Amino acid sequence: MASISETLLFFSIILTLSRAMHSASVVEDLNNLKPPPDFNTTIRNNCVHNPSLRYCNSSDLNEIFKSTIVASHLCNESRNPNCVETFPKIDLRSRPKIAPLYLSFSFFWKYCPLSILSIDLSNNSMKGSFPIDVLQCTQIQALDLSHNELTGDVPIHSFSPLTNLTLLNLSYNYFSESTMSDTEFFKRFNASSFIHSGLLPNQKKFTIKAIILLVGFPIFVILMVGCFWWLCFVRPDFLPRVFRRKNKFTLSMLKAATDGFSRENLVGKGEGVDMYRGVLRDGTQVRIEIYRDDISRESQRRFEEECKVLVQLSHENIVQVLGSCSRRKLRAIVTEWMEGENVEIWLSRSAPSWKHRLKILMGVVKGMCYLHEEWPEVGYDLRTSSVLLSDNLEPLISRFKVGDQSSSTRKIHKFGVFLLEIVVSSRLSDESKSGEVGFIDHIRKHYPGNLREVIDERMKMTENSFDQAKQLIRLGLMCTDQSSSHHPHLSQIADIITRAYESWNVLASPTHKRSPGDRGKGHKRIQSR
Repeated sequence: MASISETLLFFSIILTLSRAMHSASVVEDLNNLKPPPDFNTTIRNNCVHNPSLRYCNSSDLNEIFKSTIVASHLCNESRNPNCVETFPKIDLRSRPKIAPLYLSFSFFWKYCPLSILSIDLSNNSMKGSFPIDVLQCTQIQALDLSHNELTGDVPIHSFSPLTNLTLLNLSYNYFSESTMSDTEFFKRFNASSFIHSGLLPNQKKFTIKAIILLVGFPIFVILMVGCFWWLCFVRPDFLPRVFRRKNKFTLSMLKAATDGFSRENLVGKGEGVDMYRGVLRDGTQVRIEIYRDDISRESQRRFEEECKVLVQLSHENIVQVLGSCSRRKLRAIVTEWMEGENVEIWLSRSAPSWKHRLKILMGVVKGMCYLHEEWPEVGYDLRTSSVLLSDNLEPLISRFKVGDQSSSTRKIHKFGVFLLEIVVSSRLSDESKSGEVGFIDHIRKHYPGNLREVIDERMKMTENSFDQAKQLIRLGLMCTDQSSSHHPHLSQIADIITRAYESWNVLASPTHKRSPGDRGKGHKRIQSR
């Protein structure tokens, strides 16, 4: 029930102003209204009788006066039966034109009359955030904000002073979802107070989210597992280097490096092997040997073990093996790419000097000694077609066989043939009809008296270089002599080649001075017929 002081105040104000203006104009022209002369006295008297009145602690008479004017008009707009005696409710439901106006009068809600027990602002299509000013009427028992378009968060903490509130309706709004079940305040109301308010989890949306989670998450996991599988086993070159399997290449990596094994990247073919030029994802140029044959699992296992050994080879005269790819029907060895040609092509296309030929022999012997001392189980191919040349004419042994059971005698024989091919005319090697045996026999027939017939006539040789060539041909024939049981050891071969190479460097040096006994001899030209 409204207090007597508030009722007398409303009654006196209405009597004072009813003759001067209509209610609509009062609301619209609040800023032009001034309190009557006895207004201050009336306020003080009211506060003496009832100190709990909200305006008793305020000294702003103009604001208090405007709030009482709004209260009197709002009481009538709310269709209360006797506004002079009591103001029990604010009823602005379905009043979309004036409801926002009264909500904008923050000074009214600041001094909300204690007699108001119910506020109904439903069905007004109000937009914006929760009208928090109405919560200053802490004595209310009912609040209805349903059927609006309010959004954002509900200020739950501001409801704490509303201890008398028993009826709350926030249905049919667009509030943000809240964890209401954890709030003691909301436990006083049932779910019908929040139908389609956005506060309670929407069952349909919850079901959709649950379905998405139950179906989508496994799909996401499958996709992630598939992605990791692809990165680990198909294209590990997309992984950081620290996570890659060292020295392992996949078929997809090789296809990407060679544009799908295109003809443009095919640089050579052999018996059961195709050689491609490729570019890895990090820009490294490589040479890829592809072996397309169906092998047993045991052979595949041996191949993998061989490759584990080959990638450990490290010498300036041995091609670096970067890794391998092992499958039942396709195997591959990946090595560094060399821009230079092989020794066979180099000999046939150019006319290498004796110095450069000695350099090739010296490099090959160094590589042989390294393999003999460090990796005796690794065999190698010393044909001129398989020894590559780097940009600075360093020879590189490029073909290997792990577990090669060839005897040291067989390896010495191979080097002997290689040495003879370096020294003699490439034409002689090409014209030999009976192969390697005929090639060696032909040289042996001309040794030692008629070597000018077999030495490469394109070389401009001095007497010293001719003597060295003669000595090396003798070494080559000793290495390839199958009738003898005594062949030179690799250490002896290395010593002879090294002395020849170093002596030539001394002779070719501009600081070298010949002795009187050498004058007219060391650099005399030997004309080969």
